[in-house]
Amino acid sequence: MQADAQSRNRQFSTVQGRTPGGSTGISVAFDRMLQGWIDTVAPCPWTAHAGSGANYRHRIQRAAAKPHAPLYTPEQRRRRDETPWTLVQGVLAPLQFLVFAVSLFLVLRYLATGEGYVLATASVIIKTLVLYLIMVTGAVWEKVVFGRYLFAPAFFWEDVFSMLVLALHTAYIGAVLFSIGTPHQQMMIALAAYFTYLINAGQFLWKLRAARMEGATS
Repeated sequence: MQADAQSRNRQFSTVQGRTPGGSTGISVAFDRMLQGWIDTVAPCPWTAHAGSGANYRHRIQRAAAKPHAPLYTPEQRRRRDETPWTLVQGVLAPLQFLVFAVSLFLVLRYLATGEGYVLATASVIIKTLVLYLIMVTGAVWEKVVFGRYLFAPAFFWEDVFSMLVLALHTAYIGAVLFSIGTPHQQMMIALAAYFTYLINAGQFLWKLRAARMEGATS
């Protein structure tokens, strides 16, 4: 009887380990795929899964070993500190944000109450003119510091996104001048332009922070 029990146990183990279609291989592959996804989304060096901590440490070491190009060369940093256009940008940037904040309030008030369309429209036009001014002076600053008016490698993606900001502001001006769309639709274009402006401002603030950290360590 003991021999029969052992034989049945072996058969049961065989059925569990090797089902038709190779479920064991599928389970292993699925487990590896799931673990890889977990490591990508939420890597943890203390995980209990075998190999996960090693993969995490490998990615950290590889990222640390990757060289990072400095934002400014010593010569570019010298030109940035000497040119008066740096001060111009430093004045216009907070001025534009102040105009943006007031205009955003007026636009939202119009959308909520239907009142103050003329004032909201004037505020968006002023915001757009300030944007044009800071774009022109910023291009001059970039030329002085990096040798090109736009798309210098250090600020390439910021400049790319600035084109979208500029396009949406200009689209609003065109809608107002040529009476395209309803006032509500025009204000929605202004909101879209303001949303992209906030993202772009965040990009430049991040680069400013990186430049300060780079200057502190150099």
